[in-house]
Amino acid sequence: MRWRRFHIHTVLAAAVIGLLVGPLRAQQPDISDTDDIARENLRFAQVYGMVEQEALAPPDPDRAILDGGIRGMLATLDPFSSFFDKEQFELLQQQTRGEAVGFGSVLYLQAGKVLVLQTARGSPSWRAGLGPGDEIVEVNGTRVNRLDLNALVDLLRRSRSRPVRLGVIRPGGVMPQDIALNPARLESPTVDRSFLISSGLGYVHLTSFDQKTTQELFNAVNTLGGAALNGLVLDLRDNPGGVLDSAIAAASMFLPADVPVLSVRGRSAPEKNYRTLAAPARFNMSLVVLVNGNTASAAEVVAAALQEHDRAVIAGEMTYGKGVVESVFSLSENMGLMLTSAQYFTPSGRSIHRPRSGPGVAPANPAQETPPSKATAFRTMKGRPLTAGGGIIPDVMIPPHRLDPWLSYLNLRGAFTEFGEEYITLHRGIDKSFEPDDKVLNDFKDFLERKNIRVPEEHWAQDQDYLRMEIKAGILTLVFGLAVGEEIETRSDPQIQKAVTLLPEVPDLLQQPTTRTPSVHQDF
Repeated sequence: MRWRRFHIHTVLAAAVIGLLVGPLRAQQPDISDTDDIARENLRFAQVYGMVEQEALAPPDPDRAILDGGIRGMLATLDPFSSFFDKEQFELLQQQTRGEAVGFGSVLYLQAGKVLVLQTARGSPSWRAGLGPGDEIVEVNGTRVNRLDLNALVDLLRRSRSRPVRLGVIRPGGVMPQDIALNPARLESPTVDRSFLISSGLGYVHLTSFDQKTTQELFNAVNTLGGAALNGLVLDLRDNPGGVLDSAIAAASMFLPADVPVLSVRGRSAPEKNYRTLAAPARFNMSLVVLVNGNTASAAEVVAAALQEHDRAVIAGEMTYGKGVVESVFSLSENMGLMLTSAQYFTPSGRSIHRPRSGPGVAPANPAQETPPSKATAFRTMKGRPLTAGGGIIPDVMIPPHRLDPWLSYLNLRGAFTEFGEEYITLHRGIDKSFEPDDKVLNDFKDFLERKNIRVPEEHWAQDQDYLRMEIKAGILTLVFGLAVGEEIETRSDPQIQKAVTLLPEVPDLLQQPTTRTPSVHQDF
Protein backbone atom coordinates (compact mmCIF):
# COMPACT_ATOMS: atom_id res chain seq x y z
CA MET A 1 0.00 0.00 0.00
CA ARG A 2 1.27 3.42 -0.83
CA TRP A 3 -0.37 5.43 1.93
CA ARG A 4 -1.65 8.87 1.02
CA ARG A 5 -0.46 10.35 4.28
CA PHE A 6 -1.13 13.79 5.68
CA HIS A 7 0.66 14.86 8.85
CA ILE A 8 -1.82 17.25 10.41
CA HIS A 9 0.92 18.49 12.73
CA THR A 10 3.19 19.82 9.98
CA VAL A 11 2.90 21.30 6.51
CA LEU A 12 6.29 22.30 5.15
CA ALA A 13 6.94 24.81 2.40
CA ALA A 14 8.22 23.04 -0.71
CA ALA A 15 11.57 24.75 -0.52
CA VAL A 16 12.19 23.71 3.08
CA ILE A 17 12.91 20.01 2.53
CA GLY A 18 15.91 18.50 0.84
CA LEU A 19 18.57 21.11 1.43
CA LEU A 20 22.07 20.90 2.78
CA VAL A 21 21.74 23.78 5.22
CA GLY A 22 24.47 25.67 7.01
CA PRO A 23 23.95 27.65 10.22
CA LEU A 24 21.38 30.46 10.27
CA ARG A 25 23.32 33.67 9.79
CA ALA A 26 22.55 37.37 9.90
CA GLN A 27 22.48 39.12 6.55
CA GLN A 28 25.77 40.83 5.69
CA PRO A 29 25.33 42.79 2.44
CA ASP A 30 28.45 43.54 0.46
CA ILE A 31 27.92 45.92 -2.47
CA SER A 32 30.98 45.92 -4.67
CA ASP A 33 29.62 47.79 -7.67
CA THR A 34 27.28 50.54 -6.45
CA ASP A 35 26.90 52.15 -9.89
CA ASP A 36 25.47 48.99 -11.49
CA ILE A 37 23.15 48.33 -8.57
CA ALA A 38 21.93 51.95 -8.46
CA ARG A 39 21.23 51.84 -12.19
CA GLU A 40 19.18 48.62 -11.90
CA ASN A 41 17.33 49.95 -8.86
CA LEU A 42 16.35 53.03 -10.84
CA ARG A 43 15.17 50.89 -13.75
CA PHE A 44 13.02 48.76 -11.43
CA ALA A 45 11.53 51.87 -9.79
CA GLN A 46 10.70 53.37 -13.20
CA VAL A 47 8.95 50.21 -14.36
CA TYR A 48 7.06 49.82 -11.08
CA GLY A 49 5.96 53.47 -11.18
CA MET A 50 4.69 53.11 -14.75
CA VAL A 51 2.77 49.93 -13.90
CA GLU A 52 1.25 51.56 -10.82
CA GLN A 53 0.17 54.59 -12.83
CA GLU A 54 -0.94 53.11 -16.15
CA ALA A 55 -1.91 49.44 -15.69
CA LEU A 56 -5.61 48.52 -15.75
CA ALA A 57 -5.26 46.94 -12.31
CA PRO A 58 -2.75 48.47 -9.87
CA PRO A 59 -0.07 46.04 -8.60
CA ASP A 60 -0.10 44.60 -5.12
CA PRO A 61 3.27 45.71 -3.64
CA ASP A 62 3.90 42.44 -1.78
CA ARG A 63 3.19 40.28 -4.82
CA ALA A 64 5.06 42.55 -7.22
CA ILE A 65 8.21 42.94 -5.10
CA LEU A 66 8.36 39.74 -3.06
CA ASP A 67 6.92 37.26 -5.56
CA GLY A 68 7.83 39.02 -8.76
CA GLY A 69 11.04 40.86 -7.95
CA ILE A 70 12.81 38.83 -5.25
CA ARG A 71 11.61 35.34 -6.17
CA GLY A 72 12.06 36.13 -9.85
CA MET A 73 15.66 37.16 -9.22
CA LEU A 74 16.40 34.02 -7.21
CA ALA A 75 14.90 31.84 -9.94
CA THR A 76 17.64 33.01 -12.31
CA LEU A 77 20.35 31.63 -9.98
CA ASP A 78 19.63 27.94 -9.39
CA PRO A 79 16.78 25.62 -8.35
CA PHE A 80 17.67 25.76 -4.65
CA SER A 81 17.90 29.45 -3.66
CA SER A 82 14.66 30.58 -2.02
CA PHE A 83 12.95 33.48 -0.28
CA PHE A 84 10.83 32.70 2.80
CA ASP A 85 8.01 34.85 4.09
CA LYS A 86 7.34 34.90 7.84
CA GLU A 87 5.29 31.69 7.94
CA GLN A 88 7.64 29.78 5.64
CA PHE A 89 10.70 30.90 7.60
CA GLU A 90 9.17 29.71 10.87
CA LEU A 91 8.43 26.33 9.25
CA LEU A 92 12.03 26.12 8.06
CA GLN A 93 13.31 26.80 11.57
CA GLN A 94 10.90 24.22 13.01
CA GLN A 95 12.12 21.67 10.45
CA THR A 96 15.74 22.35 11.42
CA ARG A 97 14.84 21.80 15.08
CA GLY A 98 12.83 18.70 14.20
CA GLU A 99 9.55 20.02 15.55
CA ALA A 100 6.23 21.43 14.42
CA VAL A 101 2.96 22.77 15.76
CA GLY A 102 -0.11 20.57 15.41
CA PHE A 103 -2.09 17.66 16.81
CA GLY A 104 0.15 14.62 16.30
CA SER A 105 -1.97 12.62 13.85
CA VAL A 106 -1.06 10.88 10.62
CA LEU A 107 -4.11 10.71 8.39
CA TYR A 108 -5.21 8.79 5.32
CA LEU A 109 -7.02 10.99 2.81
CA GLN A 110 -9.36 10.32 -0.05
CA ALA A 111 -11.99 12.65 -1.49
CA GLY A 112 -14.68 12.84 1.16
CA LYS A 113 -12.86 10.57 3.65
CA VAL A 114 -10.32 11.03 6.46
CA LEU A 115 -9.04 8.06 8.50
CA VAL A 116 -6.61 8.20 11.42
CA LEU A 117 -3.61 5.91 10.82
CA GLN A 118 -1.45 6.88 13.78
CA THR A 119 -1.24 9.27 16.72
CA ALA A 120 2.00 10.29 18.41
CA ARG A 121 2.23 9.30 22.06
CA GLY A 122 1.60 12.28 24.35
CA SER A 123 0.20 14.43 21.52
CA PRO A 124 -3.17 16.26 21.67
CA SER A 125 -4.70 13.57 19.42
CA TRP A 126 -3.39 10.79 21.68
CA ARG A 127 -4.66 12.49 24.84
CA ALA A 128 -8.09 12.90 23.22
CA GLY A 129 -8.23 9.16 22.52
CA LEU A 130 -7.89 9.27 18.74
CA GLY A 131 -6.41 6.08 17.34
CA PRO A 132 -6.00 3.94 14.20
CA GLY A 133 -9.23 3.33 12.32
CA ASP A 134 -11.09 6.39 13.65
CA GLU A 135 -12.89 8.29 10.89
CA ILE A 136 -13.00 12.09 11.01
CA VAL A 137 -16.30 13.13 9.45
CA GLU A 138 -16.41 16.81 10.46
CA VAL A 139 -13.82 19.55 11.02
CA ASN A 140 -15.05 22.76 12.69
CA GLY A 141 -18.55 22.19 11.38
CA THR A 142 -17.50 21.35 7.79
CA ARG A 143 -18.64 17.92 6.61
CA VAL A 144 -15.73 15.99 5.15
CA ASN A 145 -17.86 13.94 2.74
CA ARG A 146 -18.68 17.10 0.77
CA LEU A 147 -15.07 17.94 -0.07
CA ASP A 148 -12.81 16.88 -2.89
CA LEU A 149 -9.20 16.01 -2.11
CA ASN A 150 -7.78 19.50 -2.72
CA ALA A 151 -10.44 21.15 -0.56
CA LEU A 152 -9.85 18.56 2.14
CA VAL A 153 -6.10 19.14 2.21
CA ASP A 154 -6.67 22.89 2.34
CA LEU A 155 -9.12 22.54 5.24
CA LEU A 156 -6.66 20.44 7.26
CA ARG A 157 -3.78 22.76 6.46
CA ARG A 158 -5.72 25.78 7.70
CA SER A 159 -6.77 23.93 10.85
CA ARG A 160 -3.39 22.60 11.92
CA SER A 161 -2.33 25.53 14.14
CA ARG A 162 -5.58 26.54 15.80
CA PRO A 163 -8.14 24.86 18.11
CA VAL A 164 -10.48 22.50 16.28
CA ARG A 165 -13.62 20.50 16.95
CA LEU A 166 -13.83 17.15 15.22
CA GLY A 167 -16.68 14.77 14.58
CA VAL A 168 -15.20 11.27 14.92
CA ILE A 169 -16.77 7.85 14.28
CA ARG A 170 -15.06 4.95 16.02
CA PRO A 171 -14.53 1.62 14.16
CA GLY A 172 -17.87 -0.20 14.10
CA GLY A 173 -19.70 2.91 15.30
CA VAL A 174 -22.44 4.93 13.64
CA MET A 175 -22.84 8.20 15.51
CA PRO A 176 -19.96 10.70 15.56
CA GLN A 177 -18.40 11.80 18.84
CA ASP A 178 -17.44 15.43 19.38
CA ILE A 179 -13.71 15.90 20.16
CA ALA A 180 -11.93 19.20 20.86
CA LEU A 181 -8.20 19.54 20.16
CA ASN A 182 -5.74 22.31 20.91
CA PRO A 183 -2.47 22.39 18.91
CA ALA A 184 0.87 21.87 20.64
CA ARG A 185 4.54 21.94 19.73
CA LEU A 186 5.52 18.41 18.71
CA GLU A 187 8.69 16.59 17.75
CA SER A 188 8.92 15.19 14.21
CA PRO A 189 11.10 12.06 14.26
CA THR A 190 13.49 11.44 11.39
CA VAL A 191 13.79 7.70 12.13
CA ASP A 192 10.35 6.53 11.05
CA ARG A 193 10.99 2.77 10.70
CA SER A 194 13.34 0.46 12.57
CA PHE A 195 13.04 -3.25 13.33
CA LEU A 196 14.91 -6.56 13.24
CA ILE A 197 14.60 -8.15 9.82
CA SER A 198 15.87 -11.41 11.28
CA SER A 199 18.05 -12.46 14.19
CA GLY A 200 21.07 -10.16 14.34
CA LEU A 201 20.10 -8.14 11.24
CA GLY A 202 18.56 -4.70 11.65
CA TYR A 203 16.80 -2.18 9.42
CA VAL A 204 16.57 1.61 9.94
CA HIS A 205 15.02 4.21 7.64
CA LEU A 206 15.97 7.90 7.91
CA THR A 207 13.55 10.42 6.42
CA SER A 208 15.89 13.45 6.70
CA PHE A 209 18.57 15.02 8.91
CA ASP A 210 17.75 17.50 11.66
CA GLN A 211 19.18 18.40 15.06
CA LYS A 212 17.77 15.24 16.71
CA THR A 213 18.78 12.73 14.06
CA THR A 214 22.06 11.62 15.64
CA GLN A 215 20.40 10.66 18.93
CA GLU A 216 17.43 9.06 17.15
CA LEU A 217 19.72 6.96 14.96
CA PHE A 218 21.84 5.90 17.93
CA ASN A 219 18.72 4.94 19.92
CA ALA A 220 17.28 2.96 17.00
CA VAL A 221 20.47 0.97 16.34
CA ASN A 222 21.06 0.44 20.05
CA THR A 223 17.50 -0.82 20.59
CA LEU A 224 17.95 -3.36 17.78
CA GLY A 225 21.11 -4.72 19.41
CA GLY A 226 23.81 -2.11 18.88
CA ALA A 227 27.29 -3.58 18.74
CA ALA A 228 25.84 -7.10 18.91
CA LEU A 229 24.19 -6.72 15.48
CA ASN A 230 25.75 -8.73 12.68
CA GLY A 231 24.44 -6.42 9.99
CA LEU A 232 22.38 -3.29 9.36
CA VAL A 233 20.48 -1.96 6.34
CA LEU A 234 20.51 1.85 6.57
CA ASP A 235 17.78 3.06 4.22
CA LEU A 236 18.37 6.57 2.83
CA ARG A 237 15.91 6.23 -0.05
CA ASP A 238 13.73 9.33 -0.50
CA ASN A 239 15.86 11.19 2.08
CA PRO A 240 16.19 14.75 0.71
CA GLY A 241 18.91 15.84 3.14
CA GLY A 242 18.77 18.43 5.88
CA VAL A 243 21.26 19.78 8.41
CA LEU A 244 24.90 19.18 7.46
CA ASP A 245 26.22 18.81 11.03
CA SER A 246 23.64 16.07 11.71
CA ALA A 247 24.69 14.19 8.58
CA ILE A 248 28.35 14.33 9.64
CA ALA A 249 27.43 13.15 13.15
CA ALA A 250 25.40 10.26 11.72
CA ALA A 251 28.29 9.16 9.50
CA SER A 252 30.62 9.41 12.50
CA MET A 253 28.81 6.54 14.21
CA PHE A 254 29.99 4.17 11.48
CA LEU A 255 33.45 5.61 10.67
CA PRO A 256 36.74 5.82 12.59
CA ALA A 257 37.52 8.93 14.60
CA ASP A 258 38.96 12.00 12.88
CA VAL A 259 38.70 10.92 9.24
CA PRO A 260 37.58 13.30 6.44
CA VAL A 261 33.87 13.43 5.56
CA LEU A 262 33.74 16.35 3.09
CA SER A 263 35.16 19.73 2.21
CA VAL A 264 33.22 22.86 1.29
CA ARG A 265 34.41 25.56 -1.12
CA GLY A 266 32.61 28.81 -1.85
CA ARG A 267 33.23 32.20 -3.45
CA SER A 268 32.82 34.26 -0.27
CA ALA A 269 34.40 31.94 2.33
CA PRO A 270 37.63 29.97 2.66
CA GLU A 271 37.62 26.22 2.12
CA LYS A 272 36.40 24.31 5.16
CA ASN A 273 37.15 20.65 5.88
CA TYR A 274 34.85 18.45 7.95
CA ARG A 275 36.00 15.32 9.78
CA THR A 276 34.18 12.72 11.85
CA LEU A 277 32.96 13.94 15.23
CA ALA A 278 32.80 12.46 18.70
CA ALA A 279 29.94 9.97 18.58
CA PRO A 280 27.75 8.29 21.23
CA ALA A 281 29.02 4.97 19.81
CA ARG A 282 30.96 3.60 16.86
CA PHE A 283 29.28 0.62 15.23
CA ASN A 284 31.30 -1.93 13.24
CA MET A 285 28.60 -4.30 11.94
CA SER A 286 28.31 -5.09 8.22
CA LEU A 287 26.53 -2.15 6.61
CA VAL A 288 24.46 -1.79 3.45
CA VAL A 289 23.16 1.70 2.58
CA LEU A 290 20.10 1.84 0.30
CA VAL A 291 19.76 4.90 -1.98
CA ASN A 292 17.64 6.01 -4.92
CA GLY A 293 17.06 9.00 -7.19
CA ASN A 294 15.48 10.97 -4.32
CA THR A 295 18.49 10.53 -2.02
CA ALA A 296 19.97 14.01 -2.05
CA SER A 297 22.24 16.57 -0.42
CA ALA A 298 23.16 15.71 3.19
CA ALA A 299 22.02 12.12 2.63
CA GLU A 300 24.50 11.90 -0.25
CA VAL A 301 27.24 13.24 2.05
CA VAL A 302 26.67 10.26 4.36
CA ALA A 303 26.51 7.71 1.53
CA ALA A 304 29.63 9.09 -0.18
CA ALA A 305 31.70 9.12 3.02
CA LEU A 306 30.74 5.53 3.88
CA GLN A 307 31.48 4.43 0.31
CA GLU A 308 34.87 6.15 0.05
CA HIS A 309 36.10 4.88 3.39
CA ASP A 310 35.07 1.34 2.29
CA ARG A 311 32.77 1.15 5.30
CA ALA A 312 29.49 0.24 3.57
CA VAL A 313 28.18 -1.25 0.36
CA ILE A 314 25.99 1.34 -1.37
CA ALA A 315 23.04 -0.38 -3.05
CA GLY A 316 19.98 0.67 -5.03
CA GLU A 317 19.83 3.36 -7.71
CA MET A 318 21.89 6.41 -8.65
CA THR A 319 21.31 9.31 -6.26
CA TYR A 320 19.98 12.79 -7.08
CA GLY A 321 23.34 14.57 -7.36
CA LYS A 322 23.02 17.70 -5.22
CA GLY A 323 26.54 18.72 -4.25
CA VAL A 324 25.96 22.35 -3.31
CA VAL A 325 25.43 24.05 0.05
CA GLU A 326 22.68 26.46 1.04
CA SER A 327 23.25 29.14 3.66
CA VAL A 328 20.26 30.64 5.44
CA PHE A 329 20.15 34.37 6.22
CA SER A 330 17.73 36.14 8.58
CA LEU A 331 15.97 39.20 7.13
CA SER A 332 13.84 41.86 8.75
CA GLU A 333 10.23 41.14 9.75
CA ASN A 334 11.12 37.49 10.54
CA MET A 335 11.64 36.61 6.89
CA GLY A 336 14.57 34.65 5.49
CA LEU A 337 16.71 33.98 2.46
CA MET A 338 18.39 30.75 1.40
CA LEU A 339 21.25 31.04 -1.08
CA THR A 340 23.44 28.46 -2.75
CA SER A 341 26.78 29.60 -1.36
CA ALA A 342 29.27 26.78 -1.87
CA GLN A 343 29.98 23.38 -3.37
CA TYR A 344 31.00 20.32 -1.41
CA PHE A 345 33.52 17.63 -2.26
CA THR A 346 33.77 14.09 -0.92
CA PRO A 347 36.81 12.74 1.00
CA SER A 348 38.51 11.73 -2.27
CA GLY A 349 37.96 15.23 -3.69
CA ARG A 350 35.21 14.38 -6.18
CA SER A 351 32.09 16.39 -6.84
CA ILE A 352 28.84 14.45 -7.12
CA HIS A 353 26.85 17.49 -8.30
CA ARG A 354 24.75 16.99 -11.41
CA PRO A 355 24.54 20.26 -13.39
CA ARG A 356 20.96 21.15 -14.26
CA SER A 357 19.64 23.28 -17.09
CA GLY A 358 16.29 24.72 -18.03
CA PRO A 359 14.12 27.76 -17.26
CA GLY A 360 15.11 29.50 -14.04
CA VAL A 361 18.55 27.91 -13.83
CA ALA A 362 21.59 30.12 -14.37
CA PRO A 363 24.40 28.93 -16.62
CA ALA A 364 27.31 27.31 -14.83
CA ASN A 365 29.77 29.85 -13.47
CA PRO A 366 33.33 28.49 -13.34
CA ALA A 367 34.17 30.99 -10.60
CA GLN A 368 31.47 29.53 -8.37
CA GLU A 369 31.56 25.86 -9.31
CA THR A 370 34.75 23.96 -9.87
CA PRO A 371 33.98 20.38 -10.92
CA PRO A 372 36.99 18.08 -11.11
CA SER A 373 38.59 17.22 -14.42
CA LYS A 374 37.08 14.26 -16.24
CA ALA A 375 40.57 12.86 -16.45
CA THR A 376 40.91 12.76 -12.68
CA ALA A 377 40.76 9.22 -11.31
CA PHE A 378 38.99 8.90 -7.99
CA ARG A 379 39.27 5.87 -5.76
CA THR A 380 38.15 4.67 -2.35
CA MET A 381 40.66 4.26 0.44
CA LYS A 382 41.15 0.62 -0.64
CA GLY A 383 41.55 1.53 -4.28
CA ARG A 384 38.10 0.83 -5.69
CA PRO A 385 37.38 3.20 -8.61
CA LEU A 386 34.75 5.95 -8.25
CA THR A 387 32.83 8.09 -10.72
CA ALA A 388 32.54 11.88 -10.28
CA GLY A 389 29.52 13.98 -11.18
CA GLY A 390 25.88 12.99 -11.59
CA GLY A 391 25.22 11.63 -8.13
CA ILE A 392 26.54 8.55 -6.34
CA ILE A 393 26.58 5.36 -8.39
CA PRO A 394 25.88 2.37 -6.13
CA ASP A 395 28.31 -0.49 -5.70
CA VAL A 396 25.39 -2.84 -6.37
CA MET A 397 22.57 -1.67 -8.59
CA ILE A 398 19.13 -2.86 -7.40
CA PRO A 399 16.24 -1.73 -9.59
CA PRO A 400 12.93 -0.96 -7.89
CA HIS A 401 9.98 -3.28 -8.18
CA ARG A 402 7.43 -1.74 -10.54
CA LEU A 403 3.77 -2.58 -10.07
CA ASP A 404 1.55 -3.47 -12.98
CA PRO A 405 -1.03 -0.80 -13.92
CA TRP A 406 -3.89 -2.56 -12.14
CA LEU A 407 -2.10 -2.70 -8.78
CA SER A 408 -1.01 0.91 -9.20
CA TYR A 409 -4.64 1.87 -9.73
CA LEU A 410 -5.76 -0.04 -6.62
CA ASN A 411 -3.20 1.85 -4.53
CA LEU A 412 -4.17 5.20 -6.04
CA ARG A 413 -7.84 4.43 -5.49
CA GLY A 414 -7.23 3.56 -1.83
CA ALA A 415 -8.88 0.18 -2.30
CA PHE A 416 -6.91 -1.66 0.39
CA THR A 417 -7.64 0.93 3.07
CA GLU A 418 -11.34 1.10 2.18
CA PHE A 419 -11.60 -2.68 2.26
CA GLY A 420 -9.75 -2.74 5.58
CA GLU A 421 -12.17 -0.23 7.07
CA GLU A 422 -15.11 -2.38 5.97
CA TYR A 423 -13.47 -5.61 7.13
CA ILE A 424 -12.67 -4.45 10.69
CA THR A 425 -16.25 -3.18 11.04
CA LEU A 426 -17.54 -6.71 10.40
CA HIS A 427 -14.80 -8.72 12.14
CA ARG A 428 -13.72 -8.35 15.75
CA GLY A 429 -10.73 -9.75 17.58
CA ILE A 430 -8.14 -9.27 14.82
CA ASP A 431 -4.61 -9.76 16.16
CA LYS A 432 -1.14 -9.28 14.68
CA SER A 433 -1.00 -12.91 13.51
CA PHE A 434 -3.78 -12.20 11.01
CA GLU A 435 -3.09 -13.59 7.53
CA PRO A 436 -5.54 -13.16 4.61
CA ASP A 437 -6.78 -16.60 3.55
CA ASP A 438 -8.66 -17.49 0.38
CA LYS A 439 -11.96 -16.36 1.91
CA VAL A 440 -10.55 -12.89 2.72
CA LEU A 441 -9.17 -12.68 -0.81
CA ASN A 442 -12.59 -13.53 -2.24
CA ASP A 443 -14.18 -10.96 0.04
CA PHE A 444 -11.76 -8.39 -1.39
CA LYS A 445 -12.72 -9.42 -4.92
CA ASP A 446 -16.41 -9.00 -4.07
CA PHE A 447 -15.60 -5.59 -2.56
CA LEU A 448 -13.91 -4.47 -5.80
CA GLU A 449 -16.87 -5.58 -7.87
CA ARG A 450 -19.29 -3.69 -5.58
CA LYS A 451 -17.11 -0.61 -6.09
CA ASN A 452 -17.25 -1.13 -9.88
CA ILE A 453 -13.49 -1.78 -10.02
CA ARG A 454 -12.69 -4.24 -12.81
CA VAL A 455 -10.76 -7.37 -11.80
CA PRO A 456 -8.72 -8.62 -14.79
CA GLU A 457 -8.26 -12.37 -14.38
CA GLU A 458 -4.66 -12.32 -15.63
CA HIS A 459 -3.68 -9.74 -12.98
CA TRP A 460 -5.75 -11.38 -10.28
CA ALA A 461 -3.90 -14.65 -10.82
CA GLN A 462 -0.37 -13.23 -10.95
CA ASP A 463 -0.75 -10.62 -8.18
CA GLN A 464 -1.92 -12.93 -5.37
CA ASP A 465 1.12 -12.44 -3.11
CA TYR A 466 1.01 -8.66 -3.41
CA LEU A 467 -2.74 -8.55 -2.83
CA ARG A 468 -2.46 -10.64 0.34
CA MET A 469 0.37 -8.45 1.63
CA GLU A 470 -1.50 -5.19 1.02
CA ILE A 471 -4.76 -6.52 2.45
CA LYS A 472 -2.86 -7.54 5.59
CA ALA A 473 -1.08 -4.18 5.80
CA GLY A 474 -4.32 -2.25 5.28
CA ILE A 475 -6.25 -4.12 7.95
CA LEU A 476 -3.51 -4.23 10.60
CA THR A 477 -2.74 -0.52 10.09
CA LEU A 478 -6.32 0.39 10.96
CA VAL A 479 -6.21 -1.88 14.02
CA PHE A 480 -2.69 -1.37 15.38
CA GLY A 481 -1.32 1.75 13.66
CA LEU A 482 0.78 2.85 10.73
CA ALA A 483 4.07 1.43 12.03
CA VAL A 484 2.70 -2.12 11.86
CA GLY A 485 1.43 -1.72 8.30
CA GLU A 486 4.64 -0.06 7.12
CA GLU A 487 6.76 -2.85 8.58
CA ILE A 488 4.71 -5.40 6.63
CA GLU A 489 5.27 -3.45 3.41
CA THR A 490 8.94 -2.85 4.16
CA ARG A 491 9.65 -6.55 4.70
CA SER A 492 8.06 -7.25 1.31
CA ASP A 493 10.10 -4.60 -0.55
CA PRO A 494 12.32 -6.40 -3.14
CA GLN A 495 15.10 -3.80 -2.80
CA ILE A 496 15.27 -4.35 0.95
CA GLN A 497 15.12 -8.13 0.54
CA LYS A 498 18.06 -7.95 -1.87
CA ALA A 499 19.97 -5.58 0.45
CA VAL A 500 19.62 -8.11 3.29
CA THR A 501 21.18 -10.85 1.14
CA LEU A 502 24.19 -8.55 0.58
CA LEU A 503 25.00 -8.17 4.29
CA PRO A 504 27.06 -11.40 4.58
CA GLU A 505 28.93 -10.41 1.39
CA VAL A 506 29.90 -6.89 2.53
CA PRO A 507 33.54 -7.68 3.45
CA ASP A 508 34.17 -9.33 0.06
CA LEU A 509 32.34 -6.64 -1.91
CA LEU A 510 34.42 -3.91 -0.29
CA GLN A 511 37.62 -5.65 -1.36
CA GLN A 512 36.70 -6.01 -5.01
CA PRO A 513 37.94 -3.24 -7.36
CA THR A 514 34.79 -3.12 -9.46
CA THR A 515 34.01 -0.38 -11.96
CA ARG A 516 30.90 1.67 -11.36
CA THR A 517 28.91 2.20 -14.48
CA PRO A 518 25.13 2.41 -14.37
CA SER A 519 23.37 -0.83 -15.26
CA VAL A 520 20.19 -1.04 -17.28
CA HIS A 521 17.18 -1.14 -14.96
CA GLN A 522 15.06 -4.23 -15.34
CA ASP A 523 11.74 -4.92 -13.66
CA PHE A 524 11.57 -7.94 -11.42
